[in-house]
Amino acid sequence: METPVLVGVGQVSQRIQNPAEGKEPIDLMIDACRLAAEDAGQPTLLAQAGSVRVIRGWWRYQNPAKALCEAFGNSRAQTAITPYGGNMVQSVVNRSALEIQSGEHEVILITSAECGYSQAKARRAGMKVKWRDVNGTPDLQIGEEVPMSHPREVTLDIVRPTHMYPIMETAHRHHLGEGVGQHLQRIAQLWAGFSAVAAENPHAWLRDAKSAEEIRTPSPANRPVSHPYPKLMNSNNKVDQAAALILCSERKASALGIDRQKRVYPWAGADARDHNFVSNRDNLYSSPAIRIAGGRALEMAGLAPHDLDWVDLYSCFPIAVQVAAAELGLDPAEPLTVTGGMTFAGGPLNSYVMHSIARMAELLRTTPGKKGLISGNGGFLTKHAFGIYSSEPPRQPFQHAAPQAEVDALPFRQLVEDHKGGATVEGYAVMYQGEGPELAHIAARLDGGERAWANCRDADVLDAMTREEFCGNSVYLDGGRAHFVS
Repeated sequence: METPVLVGVGQVSQRIQNPAEGKEPIDLMIDACRLAAEDAGQPTLLAQAGSVRVIRGWWRYQNPAKALCEAFGNSRAQTAITPYGGNMVQSVVNRSALEIQSGEHEVILITSAECGYSQAKARRAGMKVKWRDVNGTPDLQIGEEVPMSHPREVTLDIVRPTHMYPIMETAHRHHLGEGVGQHLQRIAQLWAGFSAVAAENPHAWLRDAKSAEEIRTPSPANRPVSHPYPKLMNSNNKVDQAAALILCSERKASALGIDRQKRVYPWAGADARDHNFVSNRDNLYSSPAIRIAGGRALEMAGLAPHDLDWVDLYSCFPIAVQVAAAELGLDPAEPLTVTGGMTFAGGPLNSYVMHSIARMAELLRTTPGKKGLISGNGGFLTKHAFGIYSSEPPRQPFQHAAPQAEVDALPFRQLVEDHKGGATVEGYAVMYQGEGPELAHIAARLDGGERAWANCRDADVLDAMTREEFCGNSVYLDGGRAHFVS
């Protein structure tokens, strides 16, 4: 049985003034892969990879791994791609570690990139940037495409992260019994801690530390997006970033003479997902899949939460961090990121976790014997992946768990699609258009315990929703419309 080891990491950021002069994602992937091979001290590793695995991004490449193989003179490697999902990087690392352990592959290369920054600049300039066509079908798709939105959610246009995560945040606020102002102050302080970490991360996109007051206060640079989140509490996908990881067997690393101080060991991993549709979750402020799968990863590694020296929790929005910390038993007063999070370090969509693993590896190399946990999250706090890492070799072979059956057996709430009658507000998000509120998306609980969705456009209600707690309030639903009576 082989021992899987992470031997090379590479991270790339691109800041350009003229979008026409920037590199496209496939070129940034090539750069990141070459940096990872240089980091390992073995540039030839790229040509020796038995599998090249690309995390799907916001581009139209059909088989980007093929273009990478051609760039590296590697004609024999298996090409692979994933579906969308912020969990996929850690899921692919988990699978790759198992395949290296079994001897199926000796060297595996994982990479991806996004160019949201240059795309945004091009749109503002009225330019169309042409990216190359990379056609063909990969040899392997890792992971399955799973729909994340219930048809009723789609009908009411409650389909984006900026819609769903704020609903969960307000539900969590009510669950904790916090006032609106108290809650905003607390999550702003949480995010200020993330910003402080980003200021010390040489790979972070935004390295000027923001105070809690700056983060929670609307301004021209921090516009309201969806109550209770201003821009500085949203993932920042306007970044040009790429990353790459090289895993191999320890036998291969030793044969190549890769420095032992470069080696970081995956100890354990786990994958699970909550009920696919938020409509069917038992509540909107917890995650059984995080609790069960994350707990299993720690258990297999022989660790308790307080044994972890470094943690990076997926950080698309504050609620994702709060739920994960609570389910894993982590102290929210302790640092919960090694990068600075997706607002400040950068949120290159599905590939963020590659940056968190790369940064974790850098830190573990400089702190021998320390241990770190990585979490990934796809969908709407739906798909979860975990990895435990250390610069110290594991005492037992890499272990992996997928306790999906245990999660699936947990309570499943029914959805009423077209309810007419009374209900109680469970969570809500107030969406902004320009400087003012435009629409509220509302999750409501019926007397029988079922869930229903509705929207509200009453200007006075929307304004009050940003200042007062509406969770727990009575509401009248008429199909997809919500009415409040003062």
